[in-house]
Amino acid sequence: MSGMSDMPTKGPVPPREEGRRPRTLSECWNAFRQSPFLPATVLLLIISAAAGVFAGSYTYAMADPTPRSVPTAVVGAWDREPARRFVAGMEKALAASLKLHPYDSLRTAETAVDDQRIFAVLDVPATGNSVTLHLSSASGSSVAQVLQDAARQVGPAAGVRVTVRDLKPLQRGDPRGLAIFYISLAAVIIGFVGAIQLSVHARDLNPAERVAFTLAYSLLGGFVIVAVVDWWLGALRLPFVESWLILALTMFTSGMVFTMFNTLIGRWAMLPTWGLMVLLGNPSSGGAVSWPLLPSALGTIGRWLPPGASVNAQHTAVYFAGHQHAFPFLVLAGWTVVSCAVFWIWRHRHPGGRTEPAPQSPS
Repeated sequence: MSGMSDMPTKGPVPPREEGRRPRTLSECWNAFRQSPFLPATVLLLIISAAAGVFAGSYTYAMADPTPRSVPTAVVGAWDREPARRFVAGMEKALAASLKLHPYDSLRTAETAVDDQRIFAVLDVPATGNSVTLHLSSASGSSVAQVLQDAARQVGPAAGVRVTVRDLKPLQRGDPRGLAIFYISLAAVIIGFVGAIQLSVHARDLNPAERVAFTLAYSLLGGFVIVAVVDWWLGALRLPFVESWLILALTMFTSGMVFTMFNTLIGRWAMLPTWGLMVLLGNPSSGGAVSWPLLPSALGTIGRWLPPGASVNAQHTAVYFAGHQHAFPFLVLAGWTVVSCAVFWIWRHRHPGGRTEPAPQSPS
């Protein structure tokens, strides 16, 4: 039977392989920890949570700005009945108090506005049934808008003729007063993103070199922001040197904050940096929504964080020349000094740097 020879013959059956025992839960966990899937899974969860927290933090701060207390100057016969009716009506409409500060004259009240101690001035004449409400859009366009809308409703209801004037209007290229917030936001984010890129693509930089390059991209980056916003787009007239140095200091502070966290906790440094600078710092900075309209805790905290200090200093430089305060610069300098000190003291823990070759001994 010729067909039989074509049939494959079975070889010897190999001995049955010993069955492997199932791995224990501890062994599975150890294998997972050693694999690239652990950091990828952690990042998956963190990024998903961060998306919600990011949206929530900005929505909480900006979606429904409500005044809590608005510092307001009063001049003239402010204790007359028309003024009392108007103030009572405003506080009821705003569901907030107008913190009234009497001043001897409109001029001294305007100085208080320039010093950013006051957001509005109520001028009450000695006779008649009228008041003049002086606003300051440059002090906070959101506050000015809320006060203006309330005054237009309260005046007729209280039987008081209200005239609204703007003492410090915003620049034509920045009608909503957001340009300062945007340029400060750019400085904050690019500041720590630059430090991240140095840690990835210039890992071998030694500590002094890392600080030097952080300072270099901060100076150049601040210059480019001013050049684009003012010279190229013409959106905002900036006092060149002052605005440039504020932006450069902001970028350097932000970069060194990341470098500090990178020294302390390594590859997860983005978490506290993002939380401090973006999730908490930017919504509370007073740039998009003025501090009197923010939840009270945010309005207080924001002044002590780098984004709020940057917005505060830049805002004063642009709209209140000659009335600059030391406080925002002290805040930025404080964060910078602490970050640099932590990095320098524990620089041996930073994941970057290079080992210098040992000198060759003469033979």
